[in-house]
Amino acid sequence: MPLIQDSLAILAVLMGNIIVAELLTRLPVFRQLGTSLTVILLTAITANLGLIPTSTNAPPLYDGIFTYLAPISIFYLLLTVNLRSLRRAGTPMVMNFFIGATGTLLGVVAGMWAVAGPKGFGQLYYALGGMFAGTYTGGSSNLNAIALHYGVNKSGNLYAAAIATDNIVTALWMGVTLLLPPLLNRYFPRTLEYNLTSAEKEQLETEANAQISEIETISPIDLAILIGLGVFGLFAAQQLAVFMPAIPKILSLTTFALILAQWSPIQKLRGVRVVSIFCIYLFLAVIGAYCDIAALLKDGQLALTMLVFVSVLVAVHFIVQFGVGALLRQDWAVISVASQACLGGSASCLALTKSLNRPDLHLPGILAGALGNAVGTYCGLLVAEYLRDANWLMG
Repeated sequence: MPLIQDSLAILAVLMGNIIVAELLTRLPVFRQLGTSLTVILLTAITANLGLIPTSTNAPPLYDGIFTYLAPISIFYLLLTVNLRSLRRAGTPMVMNFFIGATGTLLGVVAGMWAVAGPKGFGQLYYALGGMFAGTYTGGSSNLNAIALHYGVNKSGNLYAAAIATDNIVTALWMGVTLLLPPLLNRYFPRTLEYNLTSAEKEQLETEANAQISEIETISPIDLAILIGLGVFGLFAAQQLAVFMPAIPKILSLTTFALILAQWSPIQKLRGVRVVSIFCIYLFLAVIGAYCDIAALLKDGQLALTMLVFVSVLVAVHFIVQFGVGALLRQDWAVISVASQACLGGSASCLALTKSLNRPDLHLPGILAGALGNAVGTYCGLLVAEYLRDANWLMG
């Protein structure tokens, strides 16, 4: 039996793990892991040491977070996606993003074929494919949306292996997209940089940083509106699922959030990113509690299969993204940033454009990442349902 069984005390431990994870990620080693993975690992350790319950004796608190807090956190994160601002990303960036997203979807199917789908990952193979389709067109919020819909969040080892692989590949891909533009420009020069004044460059960087800032002020009114919107959005999605069972609840919730996000008063709400990120961290902490570390360490085959799957996925994405981009004679930096928008998301796009010294691509990269958040869940569900019905994977 775990040492701590009271729900309030368990919640306090989860909060403590979030605090420790945030502090640890200020150190170089843990910065590479990121807060999300660090939260999962810390809670997995505390659960497996017997301090708090694991999945075998999960308290009602865990189900409550899965049922209510997790989907609401995704709702909040999507409230930051202003589709009208995408016109500022420019046609080349948006076009290359969709080329990369197509490469991702084809890569998921090819990767799942390479590991023989259900033989490689078990009954939830199709959901795992949908998770990677979601995160490699959008981001972690899309991955979590698919995981919640199909219940992968309660398969702690599979989920933890997916998160760990995702983090490793994202870090490696940052290096690839950083090295390729100068290398390719040496042999095939294709730089179409916009001429900007110093003031314009500074303004673009300021706007880009504001897009991904995790530091916001928030008033009681803002907080009340946010909580009310999240609760109502989830309630509306649940009611729609009752009357129209064919429409997944997470899809309705995603659509509601995107519609609301286009409304000016919603765009002015303060604290949306901070609240959404906190809720996601708490959800990930519970994921950690569901992770059986001993079983995960013993299951080397799962790690190897996951590595093969993702390697094939990324290889196909690379061929499509850079192959089609080359045929269309696109700027190599634009292609790289669009690829990073797919595999890494908005924050990594900003880091990449700064490293490439392309301030003209700061905001377009951020907006391409936002576009990925908008479409990622739809792409993930589409791929998951296709894989589930793909009889050729059963052979």
